[in-house]
Amino acid sequence: MTDKQDWPLVRYDTDEVRATLTLDSPHNRNALSPRLIADVRAGLARAQDDPDVRAVVLTHTGGTFCAGADLSAATGSGPADAGTGGGESPAEAMAGLLRAILECPKPVIGLIDGHVRAGGMGLVGACDIAVAGPRCTFALTEARLGLAASIISLTVLPRMTSRAAGRYFLTGEKFDGARAEAMGLVTVAADDAAAVTDALVAELRKASPQGLAESKALLTRAVLAGFDADAGRLCERSAQLFGTPEAIEGMTAFLQKRAPAWAE
Repeated sequence: MTDKQDWPLVRYDTDEVRATLTLDSPHNRNALSPRLIADVRAGLARAQDDPDVRAVVLTHTGGTFCAGADLSAATGSGPADAGTGGGESPAEAMAGLLRAILECPKPVIGLIDGHVRAGGMGLVGACDIAVAGPRCTFALTEARLGLAASIISLTVLPRMTSRAAGRYFLTGEKFDGARAEAMGLVTVAADDAAAVTDALVAELRKASPQGLAESKALLTRAVLAGFDADAGRLCERSAQLFGTPEAIEGMTAFLQKRAPAWAE
């Protein structure tokens, strides 16, 4: 019998033109554990090496695309994910994942029809094209937990208008797919996100692999420059924040489904 620890948290499937990476960790709402991050990176590498793959689709099972960091592991209140962290801090692992999506020479389409929170927003921002279905809700909840959207700011801020970022980074409010499209976070909000994704893949198939790779490099150059300039500092600050009393109180209150001390 296969041990649960050996089950992949990301399914890899291909058809004649696309590789689909499906986040499949429902027990923690596809939280960004070391194992899930490693599985996504492995899937990206596999797709990159397959000459028949023209595009990568990043999607999910269940009602949540990605809940962000695994707070139970971060606070020590849940089982640790042994995973394959490779000696990296959680912030460094997250930065590496976002960079891997950006550096993949094949277009990455986010097919999202569920809740997106915190670190999951970074995945959406890293995708070249993002399609939001009708069940989508989005929120940058870090400030409510005593944290900040440090690492994911590298991919989210280039997508959102500055006024929208100023509101949602600070308030942590939820917003829907239509609002996400209006502010530039997603490419299109649609009632049938899968059908829209299929149409986009069909269009990408008309482009040459070289043309796609070179065009994507133009689009991601400025964002990758931001990684070179700021990722190290942001990783260090993120690690510091997770260990502060306010952040521990915020994460613990969230897990206990109560208001944190500052909101009582």
